[in-house]
Amino acid sequence: MLPLPQELIRAKREGAALTTAQVEAFVRGLVDGGFSDAQVGAMAMAIVLRGMDTAETAALTAAMTHSGTVLDWRNAGLPAGHGPIVDKHSTGGVGDKVSLMLAPLLAACGAVVPMISGRGLGHTGGTLDKLEALPGYSVTPSQDQLVATLRAAGCAIVGASERVAPADRRLYAIRDVTATVESLPLITASILSKKLAAGLQALVMDVKVGNGAFMATPGAARELALSLERVGRAAGLPTVALLTGMDEVLGHHAGNALEVAEALAFLTGRWPAGWGGEGAAALPPREPRLLEVTLTLAAQALHLSGLCATPAQGRERAQRLLDDGSAAEHFARMVAALGGPADVLRDACLPPAPVRVPVPAPRSGWVATMDTRALGLAVVELGGGRRRPGDTVDPRVGLAGVCHVGQRVEAGEPLAWVHAADEASAAHAARTASAAFSVGEAPCPPTPAVIGLVDAAA
Repeated sequence: MLPLPQELIRAKREGAALTTAQVEAFVRGLVDGGFSDAQVGAMAMAIVLRGMDTAETAALTAAMTHSGTVLDWRNAGLPAGHGPIVDKHSTGGVGDKVSLMLAPLLAACGAVVPMISGRGLGHTGGTLDKLEALPGYSVTPSQDQLVATLRAAGCAIVGASERVAPADRRLYAIRDVTATVESLPLITASILSKKLAAGLQALVMDVKVGNGAFMATPGAARELALSLERVGRAAGLPTVALLTGMDEVLGHHAGNALEVAEALAFLTGRWPAGWGGEGAAALPPREPRLLEVTLTLAAQALHLSGLCATPAQGRERAQRLLDDGSAAEHFARMVAALGGPADVLRDACLPPAPVRVPVPAPRSGWVATMDTRALGLAVVELGGGRRRPGDTVDPRVGLAGVCHVGQRVEAGEPLAWVHAADEASAAHAARTASAAFSVGEAPCPPTPAVIGLVDAAA
């Protein structure tokens, strides 16, 4: 007889370590409805408060991996002699559109990248929500369309099908709206269950740390990175984890269509018409922090997968194929194959926001700090994220031209631009964004974009 859901919740609430059988019972309840939404939320909260040890986390990851189909690419129809199956995952940040550039960049370098991504979670944006700003883009292709896309472009950024890790699909949605996102075992199991079910041969993890990350302190971020590496490698998946900074917005823009526009600028080296400086000084199409994170992840992925002998060689190769337009071409092929604009590099057909207002600097000086989480929540409040499961996301809204820590600003100069659906929400977001910045009298050094590589074997 299966244990009662409330008894499993009670056991974890009291701090007991769940057995593998109990963890598997919880995961079955996620899939077959044996746990109600309220019970799932209660169990998630108990795990947040009481934690899980390594054995519990491994059991949860394995049960969620095998709650649905585990993909096998050996007979999937990919070209003979195809490159290694590689992927990357980020723990979430504000303005983090790295996946949009990294997947086609790795494909240009010879990897096959079936990138299973997620939607917005808490104050962070979701890769699938961003791509759905492209009219017609399908994040739920059939298996035949997925394989055809990988054959044509070498990469496909899609959502997990209903057959892949279905337990995580339900748990992920409930965590998003029950303040149960920040949990090391839940994050580990959520990420790795989807990646293990995707049949990967190498995985690079981007673990964010800072006031805009789920793991705000270096110690917590390192603990998560070690958990991901250990559980991934124990399951037979070569995994490396990098710590990267999230004490400020990554790149210039935060918001779905805005981030796609920035990704296109990054890939092509030029801004799409109307999506650049927002009336201020022209913005560099490859913001330096965003470039550093992207190239460092690419270098590690190419080395881990065996496509390059050293990370240094991987970085050089990635930079070359970014600069010559190869990565942009792979992105365009992916978008077209998945139903998006036929020539996204020429016209992405991105929807513009009807209202755009500046967030003026209160005085002259240097940007000293920003509350990145508050800026992410401002995007959610504008409609760029979800308050409840099933909410519709407005792809048009967000923050553009966000200044960076250490940047000189003059009084009245925009710290950012709010893109909104109406005047009232624009005014509210502008007040929130203004309060999120501090301007000092002297320049201060920004935190590094890439903090370092975490080695679980050390």
